[in-house]
Amino acid sequence: MNVSPTKGTQFRPASRIASVGVSKILQIGARAAAMKRDGMPVIILGAGEPDFDTPQNVKDAAKIAIDAGDTKYTALDGTPALKEAIIEKFRRENAVNYALDEVTVATGAKQILFNAFMATMDAGDEVIIPAPYWTSYSDIVELCGGRSVLIPCSAQAGFRLQAEQLERAITSKTRWVLLNSPSNPSGAAYSAQHYRPLLDVLLRYPHVWLMVDDMYEHIVYDDFKFVTPASLEPRLKDRILTVNGVSKAYAMTGWRIGYAGGPKDLIGAMSVIQSQATSCPSSVSQAASVEALNGSQNFLATRRESFRKRRNLVVKRLNEIRGLDCRTPEGAFYTFSGCGGILGKTSPSGRKIKEDLDFTDYLLEEAHVAVVPGSAFGLSPFFRISYATSEAQLGEALDRIHRACDALQD
Repeated sequence: MNVSPTKGTQFRPASRIASVGVSKILQIGARAAAMKRDGMPVIILGAGEPDFDTPQNVKDAAKIAIDAGDTKYTALDGTPALKEAIIEKFRRENAVNYALDEVTVATGAKQILFNAFMATMDAGDEVIIPAPYWTSYSDIVELCGGRSVLIPCSAQAGFRLQAEQLERAITSKTRWVLLNSPSNPSGAAYSAQHYRPLLDVLLRYPHVWLMVDDMYEHIVYDDFKFVTPASLEPRLKDRILTVNGVSKAYAMTGWRIGYAGGPKDLIGAMSVIQSQATSCPSSVSQAASVEALNGSQNFLATRRESFRKRRNLVVKRLNEIRGLDCRTPEGAFYTFSGCGGILGKTSPSGRKIKEDLDFTDYLLEEAHVAVVPGSAFGLSPFFRISYATSEAQLGEALDRIHRACDALQD
């Protein structure tokens, strides 16, 4: 029987996306970009993207791959050459050993997370996520049928999950704990001493697996020593997925290559998911990533020093503003500043600043500076600044923020 569509029939989205929306970061970025197109002098400090270019040797490797005809499908979850480069990277930098079938490559680290959660979680399974957290974490969990258990982590605790918080949150339904160090959005990082109590808790709960997002591994400052849990606690290695990629350290966000090391059975299950989604990542991007991981790493120190100077500038200037309180982050290229001292004030146009979203809206609309509210990352009242832009731009933006805060009335 032929059924004609009813006039006025409305689209019905799947229930699984009912609680998931477009990232607040992207929404703010789009709004700020539209204001710029309209001629407003907006400074955007929302993007989690290095302002440096992809290294020349990496771009050259991509060109060579194209000219050599390396433009066909590759192995499902990574070429042997890229997997070997990843294995060597883990060995050289993290003192962790993986075999070829314990490594996977995907179209960005976000797909790694999606593959892992989709391959392992049944409806109602829980993932413990410390807040503040990268906005996509909880949404991916929800899309995969799981439930995010969000644990607020205070600035006084360095925005780090504490062992007693972790133990209280674990239930029979807990499937994963997800940690990110250095963190987006806070820049907070876990040293070996910070990780140790958490790993001791996990040793007591063999049904709980650990996912660690090490994407900002190479962007750490001062005397901080980066470490990853799989190297700290070999007894947990068989239930740890270590996630990384080339996006941040190598300024390759648009190349879309993420990778991970983990137990063979997990990696195999993730491959099943990928086989029905994107299949292999871009062949050219994979060739470029081989060069990124195997080539000279000398530029990393230079770029890290540039980020460190910007961090110091932003933290100093924010802490000079009455009503703001900014912790000095150990890594990444973000500050996560408290704005509780601003709440309750009124803007010159009569806007009441009731929450951090009101404050960031005020900065965008009246100071023409785009930042992201802490509520987008699960913790208020804070706001995130990305200092992955020039010192001149940062200086101007901070001048505007300072003036905007001074203009608020009690």
